[in-house]
Order: sequence, then structure tokens, then C-alpha cells
Amino acid sequence: MGETKPLFSPVLISGCIIILVGFAIRATYGIFQIPIALEYGWPRAEFSLAIAIQNLAWGFGQPIFGAIAEKIGDRKAIIIGAILYALGLILSSGATTPIEHQIYGILVGFGVAGTGFGVILAVVGRASADEHRSMSLAIATAAGSLGQVVGPPVAVALLNQMPWQSVFLIFAVAILCTLILLPFMRAPELASKEQLEESMTDILKLAFRDPSFSMIFVGFFSCGYQLAFITAHFPALVTEMSSPIDASGWCGDLGIQTTAALGGFAISVIGFSNILGTLVAGWAGKRYSKKWLLSGIYAGRSIAAAWFILTPVSPDSVLIFSFSMGFLWLATVPLTSGLVAHIYGLKYMGTLYGIVFFSHQLGSFIGVWLGGVLYDLYGTYTFVWWIGIAAGIFSAIIHIPILEESRLSPPKSINS
Repeated sequence: MGETKPLFSPVLISGCIIILVGFAIRATYGIFQIPIALEYGWPRAEFSLAIAIQNLAWGFGQPIFGAIAEKIGDRKAIIIGAILYALGLILSSGATTPIEHQIYGILVGFGVAGTGFGVILAVVGRASADEHRSMSLAIATAAGSLGQVVGPPVAVALLNQMPWQSVFLIFAVAILCTLILLPFMRAPELASKEQLEESMTDILKLAFRDPSFSMIFVGFFSCGYQLAFITAHFPALVTEMSSPIDASGWCGDLGIQTTAALGGFAISVIGFSNILGTLVAGWAGKRYSKKWLLSGIYAGRSIAAAWFILTPVSPDSVLIFSFSMGFLWLATVPLTSGLVAHIYGLKYMGTLYGIVFFSHQLGSFIGVWLGGVLYDLYGTYTFVWWIGIAAGIFSAIIHIPILEESRLSPPKSINS
């Protein structure tokens, strides 16, 4: 009888660090909204479009980097991703026009795809023992959330000491430093090319003709819209809508002296509660209907967002909303990917989830871009905020008709 592999293997630890650093940097882009706009006198929409393009490039890049990993190896795919990430940051540090930031956002987006969930989780999953696989993937996903906790306050601290251009260069060095972990990123080989190509056309035809797949695809759009809009614009929204902070109160005790610092701290709170929410979602997804859990998550987000926009903005309301939204933040990821796997099987889960994820990133693009455009038109984020609430309600409804049963075998219980 073979020896059981430990849960915390070198592959898992290394993968977590790479994801943490990559997502920490990505989560800081909203912090740069105001400094860059003020320096160049740009409308808010200009830098928002750069972030939106970055998210769209991430969506396009995920299946591409999956193919690169399959063809030439996981570690080479990670190297390419890290280099593109760093190059995008370095070029952005010297950018002086909106179009430059927008073009370089493509490089950053592809860099996130090459160093993020798509490639890293595949390596972690193959390297894990069967009894540890679910927990390993949950831990690696939570590492991305931890990056969101760490990244914004680090960016705020650095911006207090140096110009934003220097911060981008420091981030470029940080993502390149993760490459020293690549010797530990070893996992069993993928299935043969013949195995991967077998019945791919059939499963794609099955999914594309299935209304449930279309519902999952459309439903994931609002997730991307809400998450990307909040990541990119929430710090600026908090800065502009909050009343001055009383530094003698609890905010001062936490070292939060300005509304800008409160906005950065709010993103970190989202990341922290996201860790809890992701693990709870993974646990619940094994015991309850995934479609109903997803419907509840989207409804919960809309309720939290409606409460926030209808309540006078204060440090208390900002942090209550941040914790609530964070708990529901990436909880959709294990449930959506698990729903795809349950209905269409594990063999082509990566391909089908990659297609669904593109809808997520299309929503990300629109959420970030529309946030900037409507802010410039109306001088407030209120209108685009309500669009996000409506999108969440739509997703809550559209998940309900999904037929949550396997298409590849006789129907069985969703809880089996």
C-alpha cells in the first residue's frame, strides 16, 4: 500500500505563493484610479478602460495559457505569464497617455492568466492525492483571496512613500521573484493528446445545445461585473462619498487616517471574508444543490449592495458591506466549476469552465469600463451601482431553471 501524500506539499505551497503575489498586484489597480487621473487630468473612464481591457485579456488568455501549459509544459506557461505581467507593469510605469495604459493592460491581463487559477490549479490538482484534492484546490483559491487582503494596503503604504510609477516597478520585480519557486511546481503529466481530443466535439455540442449551460454562462456574467467594478471603483467611491474620518475613533486605532486609506482597507476586508466564504461554499457544495446556493449568493449580493447604497456612507457601513460582499465574493467559483463538472463530467471541465469564465471576464470588462463612463457623465457611481444590483437579481433568477443532473449518465441525486 502506497504512502499517502501530505496535504501541504511543495507544489501546493509554491502554487499558493504565486497566486497570492499575482492576485495581490491585480487587486491594487483600483487604488491607482485617483492618483493617475489627478496627475494627468484624465476623465475617470480612461484608466477604467485600461482595467477593463486587462480583465477582458485575462478572460481571453485563460484558455490560451491552458493550451500552452498542455503543449509545452506548466512551468513554461507560468514563466511566459510572469514575464508578460512584469512587462505590462514596467511599460505602464512609463505610460503618459490613456491608450498606452490600455494597450499595456492587455499584457497585464495575459500575465494574470498565466500566473493565476487556470494554470496553477491544474498543477495543484494533479499533484494532490485524491483525498486531499478538494481541500488543496480550496486552499489555493483562498491564497488568491489572501492576496487581495495584502495587496491594497501595501499599495497605499508604498504610494505614501513614492510615486505610482515606482510602485508599478516594485510590483514587476515581485511577480518575477515568484519564478524562483518553479523547481517545486512538478506534477504528473496530463493525459495523452489522444485522450484529450477524444469526444471533445461531442461534449462541446452537448453543452452548446443545452439551455442549462447557457444559463450558467449568462449567470456568471454578473459575477464578473460586480467583482471587477468593486475592485476597480470602490476605493474611489469610498473616498468621494465618505465623510471625513475621526482619527480618534476605531479607524484611527487601525491606522486609517483618510477616506482613501479606508477604501484600500475595505478591499482587504473583502479579501479576508472571501477566504471564509470560499471555504464555506466548498463545504456546502458537497451537501446542497449548487444551483440554489448560487442563486442565494447572487440574491445576497444584491441585498447587501442595495442596503449599502441606500444607507449614509460611513466607516461602519463601508466595512459591514465589505465583509458581507467579501463572504459572497469568490464563493461562486467552486460552485460554478463544480456545477459544470457535475453536469458534463470532469474530463472536459477545464474547457467548459474556461468558456463560462469568459462570460465572467466580459462582465468584468463592462463593469469596470461602464463605471468610469457613467461616473464621468453623472459625477456619481450610483447609477452603475444599481445596474450591478439588477444584474445580481437576474443571475439569482436564471440559475433556478438549471437542470442539475448529469448529461453523461442516468440522472442521479445532486447530493450524491
